Amino acid sequence: MRKPKNIEKYQDNYSESKLQRKLTSVARWAGAKVVYAVLLLYYVLRNPKVSTADKSKIYGALGYFILPTDLIMDFVPLAGYTDDMAAIMWAIHTVANNITPEIKAQAKGKLAEWFDNYNEKKIDKVI
Repeated sequence: MRKPKNIEKYQDNYSESKLQRKLTSVARWAGAKVVYAVLLLYYVLRNPKVSTADKSKIYGALGYFILPTDLIMDFVPLAGYTDDMAAIMWAIHTVANNITPEIKAQAKGKLAEWFDNYNEKKIDKVI
């Protein structure tokens, strides 16, 4: 999987509170798959065993997700989250060895709070 250009420059856009605001405002519109992918990265960040290098990649990808004025504006119908998802999927691919069954369970638990029902088979295809 190809790394998105200059993803590291978006690290400064990341904060837990900004991520929470973004997720709660776009969760239904972006969809369960995007939210699940973001939650996986969020829970990997919280694991103290994850390397600083991997956390740096995640901060960049999540910072890019948070920023509304990225390559494709988030409010553009259908296409608005494709670039965000590319950055998120790149980060997931890069740090996949850190995504444990416990992290998946935490992400699915939070997802269940926000979505009454979602297709678990589609969600499992994120990784």
